[in-house]
Amino acid sequence: MAGPTGHGGSLGAALNDLLRSQVTPRHRLSSYNAKHWHAQLSQLTGTRRGQQALEDAGLHVTTKTLINWLSDSEYNVRRNYLDIIHTAYENVAIVPADPLPDHITAGQYEISGVVKTGDDERTRGTVDAAPLRIDGSRGNWDLIEELWLTGELTDDKLEDHFIDDVIVEDIGEGTDGWEFPGASYSVEVR
Repeated sequence: MAGPTGHGGSLGAALNDLLRSQVTPRHRLSSYNAKHWHAQLSQLTGTRRGQQALEDAGLHVTTKTLINWLSDSEYNVRRNYLDIIHTAYENVAIVPADPLPDHITAGQYEISGVVKTGDDERTRGTVDAAPLRIDGSRGNWDLIEELWLTGELTDDKLEDHFIDDVIVEDIGEGTDGWEFPGASYSVEVR
């Protein structure tokens, strides 16, 4: 039975496609796009989650002060309060990434596409060559997960770390390192 599969123009793109199909990445809510402090404060005070974010960020003002601020967008608010409002807004706007689940970090990977090690370059996952099989449970996923959680896991970084921290950990360096010079990859995890 086929498992979740990712596709892309590079190994890193296919891996990222696979991850995004299985786990929620760090992202910004599209409804949080206000730039001015007054619009941010209005939006935050409209929900319990926003009110909690203001409290967590350290906004401690009286109800009267808050009403004054909300009733006049030109109200003279001190800089440190503006910073607190902005911090609370960003804390609500950013949805954290889910951690990588066990079926990703301990899965069995099948990589189809051009694989090169030393002088051996071939298209894997065809009738002539089986997919490159990698045991993800033998890999070290710490750096990959750290970059995923911070929203900094680009296709290039994922490919580099997957090679160094998962492929090499499972089957070694290869003849002369591992390269994935093709333009189309699919990665299935079982």
